[in-house]
Amino acid sequence: MLHRERILGLVILAMVLMLGISGCTKPGTGGPEINLNLETEPPTADPALTTDRTSVQVVELLFLGLTDFDDRTLETIPELANEWSVSADGLVWTFKMRQDGQWVHWDPVEQKLTKKGPVTAHDVVYGVRRSIDPATRSGYAKVNYIIRNAERVNKGESPDIESIGVRAIDDYTVEFTLEQPAGYFPGIAGMWVNRPQPRQAIEEHGDAWTEPGNIWTNGPYLLDTWEHDHRMVMLKNPEYFDAQNVQIARINWEMVVETTAAFGMYERGELDVAAPPLEEIERIQADPQLSQELHIAPELCTYYYGFNVTKPPFDDAQVRQAFSYAIDRQSLIDIVTKGGQLPARSFACPGIFGSVAEDPNFPAITFDPEKARALLAEAGYPGGEGLPAITLMFNTSEAHQKIAEFIRMGWEEHLDVEVRLADQEWKVYLNTLADNPPHIWRLGWCADYPDQNNWVLQAFHPTKGANHPQWDPSAEPARRFMELTERAAAAVDPAERRQLYFEAEKILTVDEAILAPIYYYTRVVCTKPYVNRTYASLGGEHIDRWTIERE
Repeated sequence: MLHRERILGLVILAMVLMLGISGCTKPGTGGPEINLNLETEPPTADPALTTDRTSVQVVELLFLGLTDFDDRTLETIPELANEWSVSADGLVWTFKMRQDGQWVHWDPVEQKLTKKGPVTAHDVVYGVRRSIDPATRSGYAKVNYIIRNAERVNKGESPDIESIGVRAIDDYTVEFTLEQPAGYFPGIAGMWVNRPQPRQAIEEHGDAWTEPGNIWTNGPYLLDTWEHDHRMVMLKNPEYFDAQNVQIARINWEMVVETTAAFGMYERGELDVAAPPLEEIERIQADPQLSQELHIAPELCTYYYGFNVTKPPFDDAQVRQAFSYAIDRQSLIDIVTKGGQLPARSFACPGIFGSVAEDPNFPAITFDPEKARALLAEAGYPGGEGLPAITLMFNTSEAHQKIAEFIRMGWEEHLDVEVRLADQEWKVYLNTLADNPPHIWRLGWCADYPDQNNWVLQAFHPTKGANHPQWDPSAEPARRFMELTERAAAAVDPAERRQLYFEAEKILTVDEAILAPIYYYTRVVCTKPYVNRTYASLGGEHIDRWTIERE
């Protein structure tokens, strides 16, 4: 006869197995909740399709990469990979993976968690290949052009996807072969597009595989709810290998676009973290309590305006230069943004290897309205006469609206030109930039890894980057820019790389003025005093490392 305690234990075990949670704490229990704001609807939760910061934040919490970045030092650190090494010629990188990564499926209707098997090197290979496959239409596939044959496959020049330089040596060892040496590759290896992806879920559900009830994940959180354009709920994943160190059990994400409305929610205690409206910063700094909750610090991002160089009058470099010289960056910061930002002298911000932001010898475009008027006149538009209708577009946001209005007033005052403002919802905006950008458009670029290759080449190379400006790769300045950035990517000597990036930045932001850098970001955010948090400079916030301590 079985002992009664043993019988009771078997009954409990059977019930647990029926629930599919393998003896672990039920997701979303055993810890506090936190209320946060994504600010907008994430365009995707698919690692292969992610291109924007909102989606990166979602992916960061649901999927693990081979590597991650230390929030404080910015060093590349292990995540799914325990260790990595590189061959003597710098071309072959080998990553040894931990063996306790786990795919899970959460059914929010049945409240059932099911383990789907270990995360292996084969999942990494599938994810990398899927991101590069042109059929996936990944907007960030070009970051992988450093991998052997990735560019040829992505451009349809080679149908053999297995020729891409990534393979599983065994179940927990993945090897990458590169086109050229790249000391920064461990950072690329951990990016969202290179995270392991669940082949079975993708093939079973197609485009809907990231919806709640369909998605498989392996990160510190599960996707419980996604009410599009409204809210998202994530629950702590009890099968995450470091679950014992994840305190916050539930993340309630709002999608409030209006900064004023979101900060009102923060002040009423409905959000635990929120960015303050620009016009409220002085009040917050003067408030005894809110000033203690305000955090302002440099961030590895640059706010800029880009030009569509195929649309007159911005097919003329002198016109682009004139508009850049006519932006009073410091007054914008003093009057509008008020967050301690720095006027941008270059595309890449301080803190990035190869940046010229703090190089006194770099001939940056700065506020010079007299020179701006002279350049516009030389281009054939004295006093703005003869200019066609011009459109400046930004994604819907109170802050972007105020910035655009200030800069438009400056252009009207200093150049005698009229500029029409237009805004679009974030997902629509990204599609417009990809298909047919207007004359002028705004974006922010934040570091994926701290090297200039991630900036000048991956953002603005006419064939290897996003190329929103529609820069003609056959034009001589573009060809020179491409040569410089490609040489810098392959160079080993740091001094040589810095000089090449100096020349590339000069073409991009001065000689050709393909874009007008406006300011280097600061992070301006308020956080409730009971939230102990980190601040991620690269990728999404590591909310799994936060804690809540209420009295």
